[in-house]
Amino acid sequence: MKLATFAHGSRTSFGIVTAGGGVIDAGRRLGPGLPDLASVLAAGAIARLERLAALPADLALDEVAIAKPIPRPGKIVCVGVNYLGRHEEYRDGTDRAQYPSLFLRIAESFVAHGEPLVRPPESGQLDYEGELAVVIGRRGRRIPPERALDHVAGYTICNEGTVRDWCRHGKFNVTAGKNFARSGSIGPWLATRDELPDGPLRLVTRVNGEVRQDDTTDRMIFPIPALVAYISTFCTLEAADLIVTGTPMGAGVRFDPPRYLQAGDEVEVEISGIGTLANPVADEAAEPVAPAPA
Repeated sequence: MKLATFAHGSRTSFGIVTAGGGVIDAGRRLGPGLPDLASVLAAGAIARLERLAALPADLALDEVAIAKPIPRPGKIVCVGVNYLGRHEEYRDGTDRAQYPSLFLRIAESFVAHGEPLVRPPESGQLDYEGELAVVIGRRGRRIPPERALDHVAGYTICNEGTVRDWCRHGKFNVTAGKNFARSGSIGPWLATRDELPDGPLRLVTRVNGEVRQDDTTDRMIFPIPALVAYISTFCTLEAADLIVTGTPMGAGVRFDPPRYLQAGDEVEVEISGIGTLANPVADEAAEPVAPAPA
């Protein structure tokens, strides 16, 4: 199934995206006890959605505004330098890491499918990073790799937008450059594990129609079971947490000269079996300055 969170008029709900381009409004049918996808995952109630999947669509996709699949994820754990070739892009002479490189993002740093990625006035170095994101479906701590996928509800797409120069303000600190408000995106929906094709997934990132990244998930240095096992060693993974698994070669910073995003650009990240996450790029609007108190 493909599971979406959406707005229709003044109401926000969630449901099942149909093959015919519609949405089955599961939120209306399941009632206030399961108000969103996060609560469905926490309750282990995916089977209740499966029973609705054969119903006719309530709305057409073009009648709704697609929101982030999990509007308020608990933890967003991101993985750096996780594709073959990415380590070599750094040209720093170091050996490939024995363990994953991790950092955290906050929910406000992401927008939904169709919403603008925002370039902050503090930098002209907003970059794209197409990535596969794992949606955790079941709580677990110290999860062994062979049981890791039992804790995965499904997958979504992430454009892990990065303000490059703000990643280099401290010696070992990427937090600022990875967390500018509305600098990245996630969506358009959650694809459950049974929705995906067998074998590796292909990830393609385009800017204004030009292919910038093109790779497959079997080239991850640390595959998804290893990431789930490693992260759950030091923290408890909860339903609706996200693991963003890293980007392939071809980010804008690696061109000579770098090719950063500009206002008016359109970025698309496509992953086989899930769909396409598309966002325009806009400069942040100046906010009025409140007058000083008299």
